[in-house]
Amino acid sequence: KNYKNISLGVFIFSIGLFKKVVIADTFAIWASYGFDTATLLSFFEAWVVSLSYTFQLYFDFSGYTDMAIGAALLFNIKLPINFNSPYKSLNIIEFWQRWHISLSNFIGVYIYTPIIKSFDNFTFNKAMFATFITFIIVGLWHGASWMFIIFGALHGIALIVNHYWRKTGYKMNRVLAWLLTFNFVNITMIIFRAKEWEDAIKVLKGMFGFSGIVLPNALSNKLEFLSQYGVEFGWFVVNIRGDKFTPLWIIFGLILVLLFRNANSIKEYKLNQFNAIYVAIVLFITFYSLGNK
Repeated sequence: KNYKNISLGVFIFSIGLFKKVVIADTFAIWASYGFDTATLLSFFEAWVVSLSYTFQLYFDFSGYTDMAIGAALLFNIKLPINFNSPYKSLNIIEFWQRWHISLSNFIGVYIYTPIIKSFDNFTFNKAMFATFITFIIVGLWHGASWMFIIFGALHGIALIVNHYWRKTGYKMNRVLAWLLTFNFVNITMIIFRAKEWEDAIKVLKGMFGFSGIVLPNALSNKLEFLSQYGVEFGWFVVNIRGDKFTPLWIIFGLILVLLFRNANSIKEYKLNQFNAIYVAIVLFITFYSLGNK
């Protein structure tokens, strides 16, 4: 049993390291340029920047979680699930049940519950007020910045709206529910990432077309892009930081967060030739990427 835990631990740890080094750090390049360097972002650039940070944060968090779980298994320790595919959520309540589960449990026990107990008569409206105050504190927990406070307030308001919506008994189409939830998270992550309010406004203005909707320079760059990579996916190119960015990265990120299982959900794992080769390839790509940074 210990050998099974060791092999599974190496498998999960390698996946987590790959998520961090190869995927998250790649998205970080475009996110950092858009937030910290660019003075103006067009429509496509702004969406690339916002989604890049949303995916960077996801794969950072998911990668670190996998590495912790994998490392613990090497010592025959099984850690509880702390990250459960949050971008699959169909509402913001579900999102916080999947995202940073240990933090959600902590704020529920040590912040939300004491606030509730301080009320003489418990009512639904008072519970919603406690939710809002709790998420203001959650924002402050991330740092002493107005951006974090605004982030917490927006999520507190969204949770209140979600709870009131549930009371009506109406159910939304699943695809529409996912689109609303994912885009709300994506937009609020802009607030979370921005150092100043002006940085957030710069990205948001671009996303909603207030800084111009410039079509991607696909035609002028197509031949150069194809000759550089030798493959036919240069049909749509956006310049970010002077680099050629293809939306296949965004599609790749969406496929991973929506269709793949969490590493911590793996129940049966066999140490066989296929899995050994898989781990070897993942680690080779990861260390190759580290060597080229």
